[in-house]
Amino acid sequence: MASVTDRDTTGGGGDLRRRLDRLRDFVDDTTPAALATIAVITVSLLGAFVGFLLVSPLTVLPFGAFLLASGYGWLRHQEETALVLTLTTTVSTLFILGLIIVFIFVEAMPVVRYESTTVFGVTVPGLRMFLQANWDAVSPPIRYSMVPMIHGTLMVTVIATAVAAPLGVSAALFLSEIAPATVRELVKPGVEILAGIPSIVYGFIGFTVLSPWASDQFRVSGQGTYLFVGVVVGLMALPTVVSVAEDALSSVPESMKSGSLAVGTTDWQTMTSITLPAAFSGVSAAVLLGVGRAIGETMAATVMLRGVPRLTEPLVNAFYGQETLTSLIARNYGEADGLQMDALFAAGVILFVTVLVISIGAQYIEWRMRRKLGGEA
Repeated sequence: MASVTDRDTTGGGGDLRRRLDRLRDFVDDTTPAALATIAVITVSLLGAFVGFLLVSPLTVLPFGAFLLASGYGWLRHQEETALVLTLTTTVSTLFILGLIIVFIFVEAMPVVRYESTTVFGVTVPGLRMFLQANWDAVSPPIRYSMVPMIHGTLMVTVIATAVAAPLGVSAALFLSEIAPATVRELVKPGVEILAGIPSIVYGFIGFTVLSPWASDQFRVSGQGTYLFVGVVVGLMALPTVVSVAEDALSSVPESMKSGSLAVGTTDWQTMTSITLPAAFSGVSAAVLLGVGRAIGETMAATVMLRGVPRLTEPLVNAFYGQETLTSLIARNYGEADGLQMDALFAAGVILFVTVLVISIGAQYIEWRMRRKLGGEA
């Protein structure tokens, strides 16, 4: 049995100590010339970033120094320069992401304050955006309710998930467990290529083919229904679900499947009682990623929906399509100003928080799957 020291060394604490020791050894072994080059790279990149934020014409000077120092470092101190460049790239990415988050939240604050309301003597910022169903940016009293767009986004997402989840998981199961190797090598890249088709193409097909057909068959006046927007978005999310779910199913150890077959179960029983349960976390993560794609879809919804920010009657009526959060932003950002522009940023904040929660959930489920298949407690 492994000792406490062995477990610590193989665990997260031991890994952190190894990384710190490696960093300490790197600093001790670095020559003064390499350290000077690293310092020039870091300072010049920081100066270029500050100049970019200040919109200064002198930004080109530190950026040029950064390029020259990076080129010299790559020729003379390649290992040290590579480490610094990868580190600065990672830090810059996180910093830029943080600036974007701060920006959209700050821009949304005026409309959040405007739509504040008092509950039991306590002022709750932005609460009125979720208590009323009226969006009117023209005639007083000006109101910016997110309820109609949240309802539309929810309708499209539920329908898209109902399309992408069963079809995607079934296709992934076929590719992973049933299809011959030749078919899998041909079909899986083809499915992944579908993810690269621009969303406007899907939206255009839905607008020119599905919407007229729906108008004739269901006697719907005007363009767009949540039903067919959800179908189109579900087809768009399908490649993501298939690809991630197939990877999860393929990662199930072959010994588990062989053991099941050895006790007399059929291939179908093995797939349903062993493979799917073992890969359930990964399959769930695939569905959640598909849901995130459905929530964030913009162009297909913008092209196919009416663009009227109001609720359908009744609420579960999927044969009418009004507006979603993404289509609201895409349709109005060009002419919006003042509080209306701030309201669009508020819609962006709602989308950001929603997709962030879904992404974290998907990552957590994948982590649970790796721990389960790795035999960890």
